[in-house]
Amino acid sequence: MKQLTSARIRQMYLDFFAEKQHQIIPSASLIPVNDPTLLWINAGVAPLKKYFDGTEVPDNRRLANVQKCIRTNDIENVGYTARHHTLFEMLGNWSIGDYFKKEVIAWAWEFLTSERWLGFEADKLYATYYPEDKETPEIWKQQPGFIADHLVAVADNFWDIGAGPCGPDTEIFYDRGQEFNNLAADDPENYPGGENERWLEIWNLVFSEFNHLPDDTYQPLPNKNVDTGMGLERVVSVIQNAKTNYETDLFVPIIQAIEKVSGVDFASAGDKQVSFKVIADHIRAVSFAISDGALPSNEGRGYILRRLIRRSVMHGRKLGISRSFLSELVPVIADIMGAYYQELTEQLAFVQKVILNEEERFHETIEGGEAHLNDLMANLKAEGKTVVPGAQAFQLYDTFGFPLELTVELADSQGFSVDQEGFETEMEAQRQRARAARSKEESMQVQSDLLQNITDAFDFVGYETLVTNATIKAIVLDEAKVDQLPAHQEGWVFFNRSPFYAEMGGQVADSGIILDGDQEVGQVLDVKKAPQGQFMHRIKTGEMPLTVGQSYTLEVDRAVRLKTNQNHTATHLLHRALKVVLGSHANQAGSYVGPDRLRFDFSHFGKVTPEELKQIEAFVNQWIANSANVDIAEMSIEDAKATGAMALFGEKYGDVVRVVNIAGESIELCGGTHVNNTNEIGTFKLLAESGIGAGIRRIEALTGQAAVADYQAQAELLQEVQNHLKVAQASQLLPRLEQLQEELRQAQAQVESLNAKLLQAEAGQVFQDVQSVGDVTYVAINLGNQSVDGMRQMADIWKKEAPSNILVLVASQEEKVSLMVQVDEQGLAAGLKAGNLIKPLAAIVGGGGGGKPQMAQAGGKKPEAIPELLAQVSAVINEQL
Repeated sequence: MKQLTSARIRQMYLDFFAEKQHQIIPSASLIPVNDPTLLWINAGVAPLKKYFDGTEVPDNRRLANVQKCIRTNDIENVGYTARHHTLFEMLGNWSIGDYFKKEVIAWAWEFLTSERWLGFEADKLYATYYPEDKETPEIWKQQPGFIADHLVAVADNFWDIGAGPCGPDTEIFYDRGQEFNNLAADDPENYPGGENERWLEIWNLVFSEFNHLPDDTYQPLPNKNVDTGMGLERVVSVIQNAKTNYETDLFVPIIQAIEKVSGVDFASAGDKQVSFKVIADHIRAVSFAISDGALPSNEGRGYILRRLIRRSVMHGRKLGISRSFLSELVPVIADIMGAYYQELTEQLAFVQKVILNEEERFHETIEGGEAHLNDLMANLKAEGKTVVPGAQAFQLYDTFGFPLELTVELADSQGFSVDQEGFETEMEAQRQRARAARSKEESMQVQSDLLQNITDAFDFVGYETLVTNATIKAIVLDEAKVDQLPAHQEGWVFFNRSPFYAEMGGQVADSGIILDGDQEVGQVLDVKKAPQGQFMHRIKTGEMPLTVGQSYTLEVDRAVRLKTNQNHTATHLLHRALKVVLGSHANQAGSYVGPDRLRFDFSHFGKVTPEELKQIEAFVNQWIANSANVDIAEMSIEDAKATGAMALFGEKYGDVVRVVNIAGESIELCGGTHVNNTNEIGTFKLLAESGIGAGIRRIEALTGQAAVADYQAQAELLQEVQNHLKVAQASQLLPRLEQLQEELRQAQAQVESLNAKLLQAEAGQVFQDVQSVGDVTYVAINLGNQSVDGMRQMADIWKKEAPSNILVLVASQEEKVSLMVQVDEQGLAAGLKAGNLIKPLAAIVGGGGGGKPQMAQAGGKKPEAIPELLAQVSAVINEQL
């Protein structure tokens, strides 16, 4: 077997399948595009679901690539096993209705065993197959040099993840030799395909030949497909004779960098080797994810990044690293993998900045977590308890990123133990939730061949004209092809040409009418792109039917299209403005371009400040005022890249692309429609900026007449405010508001002063009504419509005058109940705690709360139960005693 680097193996795989007439496609972004079912791209096939479910037909039905993937369902195993990773590279080749078992098995064998390629020894390779699949083992036996008794039937060799394409698979295993065998000879898992270390799975060939229908029946697919996946990390470990993936050239340089930072030698680190592996694994995943636009946050994929970074910091502490260090490892990863994944190199500084910022924040959080744990243990100690509950330990883990072992260590230092069984119960509940989400998320659509089989030629002429004559080539009504769309019906209509733009790239579809001569015969409600690339029109007919083979006039609503054009070109200028003002990391993450407004989602790790928003709006309006021509040209993808044109991850680009160039300032690949000159936009007005998810912000804006109308509405509102405040000019509004605020502050101060005097006077009366339970005295007061601040003032008077051991205050405002309990030193000595007293009392008014032994607060929503609460105070105190 040859000695090869990981980079060489990756390229050899692509070269091999290029020779087999496969289109080599780049790795998709780790952030799924137009696929809300996935948090991350978690398999090589994930970005290609549109081809497998028939939504689109690829230009070449043979595809191959190396796809970066992230899976976090087994995060707890990372570092402890030889091959679990959060980020991994999947080498894949796919057939979308082209070749099948015979070809792909032969190619897999050739790539693995040929001296021109990997040169594996034939006697080291085994193949498993689905027992009912009689064809696959016979094909394996035909491969030159394949050993027939190296075939193993395995019952679970059937790839099925719910509704959608499924079928048998064959897995290829490499025999690493008896020295890797960790099982007894008679162990039932001691075989290729079993849970063992000797036989390592390196490639899985899936034959998608059935549709798994929602009723759990299976039917043959109209097109049989092939989906293969080979883990690069595993193949490299075999070729480089590494005991684990972490001892290959994909990880060794990272581990060496960690050695320098920590001063700890990996080889002699013992159990601490796990920390090296966790850090090396996690920093790879985090670096790739951030370079693709994901950012740390408290939800979704941002939460996963935050968790990976925090786990790495905690493992760094185990190696004695107390400072921020992870960002220093990013250049090492770029050195290893940046030649193929150029986004790593291009985004290097930004990735380091984000990671360093997150590290520094977490060091502050660690202090907060330790303080939280110390408070928790203080409360437990006051209650006479010495065990940290599992739920609280899990909360520390989940919220603060504390590993269980750190909680155990800190607890032990103060004489506490931790309910580790309870912690595991909470952890397993989270795993179950994750599994349930995965099983739902990974399913694919059921494949249909109806739309795929409509192959009539089509021309989009909407760039040049908004009116054209066209002939109907096909009609689809109620999921069937028909020759006629009856009157007063809705159906999908295919023409040989059309000026109507289909919904794509964030731009909404055109609307308009269908004419037969001068008579309107249908309304175009929607336009979608069909699997073969034609535009299909959702049409509602009028008094007359539409018939296949007949010609009609298609007319786009001109006013609607022009408004859409204004918003689309403004979106390009906005994208450029974001990069100029915020930085090059502000990449598009979604958009809406319609006639009414525009919406633009982008990656950014903080709220856009008012000053930045002002700069962004000014930038766009400056380019509108410049009356810059919007030049649109078609060119090869290579020429487009040479101009510096931006392309979006996940978008499908052919050999010839459309480049929209606004005076060299904004250059993007775009198939949408635009104005001819920026002055046609009229004006640009920002409406709102907000956060919508993990490191994703959203800007909404108006252009043209819609923006003018909004300005007019605001001017009218301003005039109304002036009239109400009796101000002649807008410039006088702020002084008038400041005057009113000062008058309000003075009035509030007077009210608070009077309220304090009333409370003082009331206290003199109610504090005389002291009740007792045994040797303990209490005062229970209904303050009526009093605020929480008023309750605190009354409590301060109680502390000063000390009329009783316990104070119970209750008040209600706007159907909400506020409750406060205070206990003095004598009450505490008697074993009473405010937190224990308040819980049963709060329950009476339909609420809950808690606090420290001396003081507790609660809320409720049943003010009508206040009399009952006051009547039960004596009983609650007695019960606590």
